[in-house]
Amino acid sequence: MSPAEIDALMLSLRVAFWSTLWSLPLAMFVAWVLARRQFIGKTLVDALVHMPLVMPPVVMGFLLLMFLGRKGWIGAPLYDWFGVTIAFTWKGAAVASAVMAFPLMVRAIRLSLESMDQGLETAAQTLGAGPVRVFTSITLPLIFPGILTGLVLAFARSLGEFGATITFVSNIPGETRTLPLAIFSLLQTPGGDAAAIRLVAMSAAVAFLALVLSEWTAQRITKRLKGSA
Repeated sequence: MSPAEIDALMLSLRVAFWSTLWSLPLAMFVAWVLARRQFIGKTLVDALVHMPLVMPPVVMGFLLLMFLGRKGWIGAPLYDWFGVTIAFTWKGAAVASAVMAFPLMVRAIRLSLESMDQGLETAAQTLGAGPVRVFTSITLPLIFPGILTGLVLAFARSLGEFGATITFVSNIPGETRTLPLAIFSLLQTPGGDAAAIRLVAMSAAVAFLALVLSEWTAQRITKRLKGSA
């Protein structure tokens, strides 16, 4: 492997890791609201959360550029007041990946919340447990397989993100050129097919390993929860 290929792999892993980590708290909150609360406009919120799944990734990248670009509605104040630039950096790539993967994480966590027995939470509350203790001791362990599934799905989706990333942060070697962008660049380069095939195989191996580890961990956690029930 060439240094450029190694850089693309490490950058992809870093982008996927941070995009998943940043998304988790908000995804858990949104999933809990959608699963447990009824309010005016819930259908609209649900539709907005899932928009990245149905909109072209290039459109999402353009919207991110409008909002978070150096001259964007949010990006301009960030740059003028704090000197922070998000577009055309690896952090911007993480933001783009997080946006595109967010609905998958929310969906997995929401399904876990909707399928769990809420009577267990009610019983804990009648015994004097506060909301925080109920969540940490009852809700969180029961929905943890769903959280893990959401994390892996978001991580794998982040590894494969292309359209929003190239639109929002471009294709800068060593800064924003993740595995999908590196493969795209190699396919445009004469004689780059062999390196592109290596990166494709590497991407498939990383995604496959993440899915296998997720399934193995989820099964172990489920067995442990059943054993302690």
